[in-house]
Amino acid sequence: MKSQRLQTIGVLILIIILVTLGIFFRLNNLEKKIYWIDEVHTSLRISGYRKADFAELVPSNRVIGIKELHKFQQLSPEKTWSDTIFALAGNAEHAPLYYILARLAMQWFDSSIEVTRGLAAVLSLLVFPGIYWLCLELFGLPLVGGIAMALVAISPFHVLYAQEARQYSLWTATILFSSAALQRAIRLQTTSAWFVYAVTVAVSLYSHLISGLVCLGHGIYVLVYQLFCRDKDENYSVFSGYFLATVLGFITLIPWMLLYIASGSSIGNWVAREIPFFTLFKRWLLNLSAIFFDMQVIYNERLFDVEAGQDGNIFATVNFLIYLIVPILILVGYAVYFVCRQTTGRIWLSLITLIVVPAMAMVLPDIISGGQRSGIARYLIPSYLGIQIAVAYLLAVKITGQRLVWRVVAIAIFTAGIISCIVSGQAETWWNKYSCYYNIRVAKIINQTPRPLVISSSERVSRLVSLSYKLNPHTNLLLVENGNLPKISEKFSDVFLFRPSGKLLEKIKRDDIYKIQPVYTIGSLWKLKIKNSPLVSPKS
Repeated sequence: MKSQRLQTIGVLILIIILVTLGIFFRLNNLEKKIYWIDEVHTSLRISGYRKADFAELVPSNRVIGIKELHKFQQLSPEKTWSDTIFALAGNAEHAPLYYILARLAMQWFDSSIEVTRGLAAVLSLLVFPGIYWLCLELFGLPLVGGIAMALVAISPFHVLYAQEARQYSLWTATILFSSAALQRAIRLQTTSAWFVYAVTVAVSLYSHLISGLVCLGHGIYVLVYQLFCRDKDENYSVFSGYFLATVLGFITLIPWMLLYIASGSSIGNWVAREIPFFTLFKRWLLNLSAIFFDMQVIYNERLFDVEAGQDGNIFATVNFLIYLIVPILILVGYAVYFVCRQTTGRIWLSLITLIVVPAMAMVLPDIISGGQRSGIARYLIPSYLGIQIAVAYLLAVKITGQRLVWRVVAIAIFTAGIISCIVSGQAETWWNKYSCYYNIRVAKIINQTPRPLVISSSERVSRLVSLSYKLNPHTNLLLVENGNLPKISEKFSDVFLFRPSGKLLEKIKRDDIYKIQPVYTIGSLWKLKIKNSPLVSPKS
């Protein structure tokens, strides 16, 4: 009895330590990683500028400084709340709740990276009570909730998205609260409980429109539960309560959906871009593993470029696949199997629908018609949460059964997560920065020169903004319209071409004066020179 009590105290202390570490990982080094293009668009819209108008507003065909470019990333007296709402409506596929909160945070503090990312990090802390509540509703065991909190606390995947100036940390929390509120409503069967669920549905939808898939999963769960899983003496209709609450939640979204339709918003075409199935399959494995252990920690290079479709050679050796991916797959598969065998239909069906429904909604279109939706890790957050809860239940049952091997497994999982978070937390770029991953190397090359000029195309201005956050403050910039390169002054020591449009690149290749020399091709960086001589002497 005494040893069991000591064991419980030890597990509790471990959970507290891991959650504390998770909070530290989320709030530390917020400004360090590259502010990638999606985050640039976050600041842009919050500041009241539409992406479509941005390229026209930024001065082109004349040299500007970084400060002049960054004014579009900051709040100004000229741009009011109505401008922010108008800018958000122009991309209404992104639900507005996080961005409205970010606007408030920028008004209270400033427009820095620390504020926009700091808000996401603070909102990510809501995941802890959310997952604990859901586990209590499902299992009635505080230990499962505690271990689930520990798993998400030091999950490298969740820490990465907790430090990104987007809506994903908020969305993660709303998924958990919505799922927990559903379980509570089914248990209590009161009008107030269903109203709470309706509120969580509305908040979740205003956090991310993919929440509709979570609601669909809830509906399938409730329907199957009512038909096959509930006790025979239960004479109430669970599905009718769910249906009315969900309808109420969706009604609140009507104003935003009208804006969505009126603005002609749509998800970027890049998610439907066809890629080889084996490439997509590799991404599934890498993304799944990242919720426990981030492979880039040991393979210190870009794993793959989601937008460009460039694969790294992480799967070049069979040993890497066997020793790292397969154990994680076995753990996940066994955890799901264990939950299904050891719990009632009410419990395991809830987790299965949370895992399967959102995932299949992404996977099936990719397989049938092509695309890479299911290869984008952040779109599968509901599925990953279901998996982590299943693993938490497995570990809670096994470590309390005096199974030494499972305690070792638990320590290994926690250690892998901590190591991943420590390494990625010190890095300036990581795989979740996708097409902007190489901007750090590009910036370092440019910063080595004394008086650089960086040229890009006006339509690529958002990518130039991302790069500019890591450039020296004195760096000069030039945006070119329609591929027409103006005369370049000789006062610059080096002239670089960054992510030029195809039109600009072709015109320079045909030009009689200028030529381009590759500097860092994978990062889309070239040096511009006069044919047969440097554009400007290095000594000038």
